[in-house]
Amino acid sequence: MQWKRRLAIGVLSLGILVGCAMTGEHMATKEKSLYDRLGGKPAITAVVDDFTARVAGDRRINRFFANTDVPAFKAKLVDQICEASGGPCKYTGKDMKTAHAGMGVANADFDALVEDLVATLDKFKVPEKEKGELLSVLGPMRKDIVTKQ
Repeated sequence: MQWKRRLAIGVLSLGILVGCAMTGEHMATKEKSLYDRLGGKPAITAVVDDFTARVAGDRRINRFFANTDVPAFKAKLVDQICEASGGPCKYTGKDMKTAHAGMGVANADFDALVEDLVATLDKFKVPEKEKGELLSVLGPMRKDIVTKQ
């Protein structure tokens, strides 16, 4: 009888060890980056294309982009979102404070821009989790962009 009890304890212990190893392996597998969950550079480029067209048509804020080199702006925005979301790109543009100096961007202007971005993300059916993560990465830029109350 003693050997049956030891065998049962041994089998149970082995089962626990295998279960722990599998759980550890599963936990070691990280969640995909926001960049990957957004669909990578092709998806970010599609979002930026739609977003910039939406902003161009938005009379509340399109004056800020009237003299913008649109292809260069799009490329920098793609790189900025790509990098901010954990992708391989490197943003090489100006910091937000320098880029927006003297523009007189107000909170309402920034809010309009965010509304346009959210509308684009909704158009592409970006899930709420990813949308929230992206906005939380971009949101802190407000302090460097808004210079007028």
